[in-house]
Amino acid sequence: MACLGVLFSLDNSAVSKLKSFESDEERLNYLQENIEESLMTNEPERYAEFDKSWDALHRSLTDGKLEWANGSFPLNHVILGGEVIYFEDDYIMSLKTPDQVIKIAEAIIDVTQKDLREGYNKIDSKDYGFDLTDEDFEYTWTWFQESLEFWKKAALENRYVLFTADQ
Repeated sequence: MACLGVLFSLDNSAVSKLKSFESDEERLNYLQENIEESLMTNEPERYAEFDKSWDALHRSLTDGKLEWANGSFPLNHVILGGEVIYFEDDYIMSLKTPDQVIKIAEAIIDVTQKDLREGYNKIDSKDYGFDLTDEDFEYTWTWFQESLEFWKKAALENRYVLFTADQ
């Protein structure tokens, strides 16, 4: 699989529908057939892509590890933190509340390239599965920078944010 990470800005009704499904399969189908299709086609400001940088980004914003509850809020909620709403091994779905989104948006604006680099340097390359390189760091920094306006807009509009990644 591609392991591509995407953020989606959702309103209350989309979140209610997403959480109403009894099975992960139904939830994933709704995500792919409704949320992805609608937002990526009609509302590009309501999603932000991370490509594969989400893994290094989470590690860089926390303690160098890729875990659900590591690091400190709000930076640990940019990627994996929040309410896990999908439990199979083929996909990740982590939901952040509007209050959390506001705090995340406020915190990430202060993250400098130097700060992110210091976090990136804490990553264990064996655990990460890749060498730590300037190119990989710049790739991670660029995708992070491109998400800042998304977070700001989601916070201003009091929306939920869903992080997803296919595995």
